Parts: sequence; C-alpha cells; structure tokens
Amino acid sequence: MGTRMGIGQARRIALAAQGLARRRSPAPVGTAALTRSFNRLQLLQIDSVNVLTRAHYLPLFSRLGPYDTATLDRMGSTSPRKMVEYWAHEASYIRPEHFADLRNWQRRTWMGRIAQDDVHRIELAERITGLLDASSPLTAREVRERLGHAPQTSTDNWGWNWSEAKEVLEILFARGEVGAAGRTSQFERRYAPAHRVLPAGVLLGPAEADASIDRLITAAASAHGIGTARCLADYFRLPLREANQSITRLVAAGTLEAVEVAGWPGPQYLHAAAAKPRKAEGAALLSPFDSMVFERRRLEQLFGFHYRIEIYTPAARRRFGYYVLPFLLRDAMVARVDLKADRESGRLLVRSAHAEPDAPPDTADELARELGELARWLKLERIEVESAGNLSVALSIAMRFQGTRA
Repeated sequence: MGTRMGIGQARRIALAAQGLARRRSPAPVGTAALTRSFNRLQLLQIDSVNVLTRAHYLPLFSRLGPYDTATLDRMGSTSPRKMVEYWAHEASYIRPEHFADLRNWQRRTWMGRIAQDDVHRIELAERITGLLDASSPLTAREVRERLGHAPQTSTDNWGWNWSEAKEVLEILFARGEVGAAGRTSQFERRYAPAHRVLPAGVLLGPAEADASIDRLITAAASAHGIGTARCLADYFRLPLREANQSITRLVAAGTLEAVEVAGWPGPQYLHAAAAKPRKAEGAALLSPFDSMVFERRRLEQLFGFHYRIEIYTPAARRRFGYYVLPFLLRDAMVARVDLKADRESGRLLVRSAHAEPDAPPDTADELARELGELARWLKLERIEVESAGNLSVALSIAMRFQGTRA
C-alpha cells in the first residue's frame, strides 16, 4: 500500500473533484461555466420526479448558483451538443466522448437485446428506424401513432407499463442506434437516429473492451478524486470484475494510486491529478440524484452520513421525508431537508429540517441562506418552514433574522 491519509483529507479531495470545496462565485453563470462544471462531473443523472425541479438541473445549481436552465437545455438539444442522453448511472446526460464506450457495455445488458427468434420485434425495430430516418425527431407517442399501433400496453409486463413501440424504441436507444434529440415540455424524449444526435467525430463503431473500460474508469476516478473500486464502477454502472481489472492496469500506468485512508475500509484509489485542498469552504444543498451522493456506502464511510432516498417508501415509514436533500457545509454533511416547490402558491415548502448530531452552530444560518438562494432561482416568492425536525425552529428564526420571506 502506498500513501496514507486521514479521512478529512480524503473528504476534501472528494469535494474538490466534484466542484464542491469552494464557495460559489457571484459572477453570472453562462454556457462556459456550465460546460466546465458538467465536464468535471462527466454526467448528470436524469429523473422524472419534479417535486422541486428536474433532477439534472440541481447539481449545477449546487456548484454554480442560479443559472438559466434553458442554457443547459440547449447544451443537450442544439448541435453541436455538449451533452447527450444515454444509460450511464441510470438515464443520464453524458459527455459525448463517453457514448461509444458506454454503448460497448450497455449492449451486453438485457435492455440492449432483442431475441434472435423474435421476428415481430425485429420487424418493428426496422420499421421504427426507417420512420426516424425519414422524419424529424419524434416522441414514443408520435412513433406509435405513425405506425398505427393501438395505445394499449403489451401483455408481458416488460418495462414500465410501456407500449410495444416504446419498448422497442428503448432497446434501440440502449443499443446506441437511436438517440435523444431533446425533451418536450412534458419531459418526453424526442428520438432520432444516433448519428444525427452525436457531434461530428464521435465514434459510432465498436470500442475495444479494455481500452473502453479504462477510459470510463479514468473519467469516474477524475470525478471522484478518490474512491474504492466499487465507487468507481458504480459511477457509470460498470461490472465490478472488469472495473477491478481496469484499476490494476491504471495503477500500473500511474493514472491511479492505491492509497490507505484511516477509518475507510479500502483500498482506495487516488486519481493522479486530484486536487488536495487544505480546507473546504463550500455550502450546498444536494439533490438525491447528485453524483456526490450516488454511492450511499461511500457517503456513509467517507462522511459518516447515512442517507437513503424515501420517495418509494410508504409515507408512514419515512424517517425524514419524500424528497430529502443533504446539506453540505464545509467538509461535512450537517443536515437534511425535505423540500417541495408549490408553484401555484409561489412557496418553497420545507416539510422537515433535521440537523446531524455534530452539526456546527452556524448550520441554521447557512441553510437559511441556501434556501433563500434556491427559492429565488426557482422563482418562488416565499419559504414556509413546517414544524417537523429538530432544526425547524432554529431555521425559522434564522430566516426571520436574515429577512428571508418565510
């Protein structure tokens, strides 16, 4: 084993790699800043839940502050695209240069296959690709209607109650033959042939397996700064056995260094270019789908913060709430808040606010400032703090003291 370090240094390395170690700049956020931050993260997870705002919007707000989400939308829908949709850490926006490498692994999954004897679906896939070749981008509903398919769902319970046309579209999407040209206002994918979606120069052919996974593990290590093999594999949802083989090659090449972190079961792997700040000064609310909290075991071992998303937990069994965001302050996860944007009434609802046992004295003040900035970004006129949680009273007082409309 090589370098040894304390858990505090490992935390700061991880936060710096994710762009969370510093206070946000007050400068306006434009395309260049969004692109730099997105490239640092490598991907943004997509999710249909919109209780606060779309999942892929929040991580860049956490790192950069208020920005125009239409600018980010254009990065994924206007040529040349700076990000494209694909399966990575679930459905995600990815850097275009990762497309061929991810497709190399995605085609091995169940989602990327049509059985050789499934003549019906093979023919349907051919009809869909022919239709998309001859048209502008189409949603699954528009594809179904143009093919003359009835709207009822298939009877084999495959997928998420999808129509048969949608099922085949998603297989073609997973295979990398069809891409997403953008999203509608209802958040439906607009499908198009992959070669029309990807920027010029992005390879569509097969990638050599070892080189492919080496590039993805290197990208994951860059986004982590430091992490275990499980962490690095999970970032792009790569198979752990092949990820370990890649890590061995990357350590031999000097791209990664095996290190030992006190109190964190290892080994861990440090990216050769990872920054090693002496302190972390950031403050940010983190989406449940933020890449900083993707791997829950890493979050608990590195920060001592046990976190589970409770969206799919029955209400009576939830500990903290439906859409709970961890609150990062300096180098610790110090609190968690259950948030909802009530757009009709113009309110940001704080359904519960819980401080961690070792939260510092300024937690409520710092959280109040973050919530105020979040509300302004979401164009919500006031913040309403409900009484649930051990931090709710202090948070309400902090907001009144700061003049935040609560």
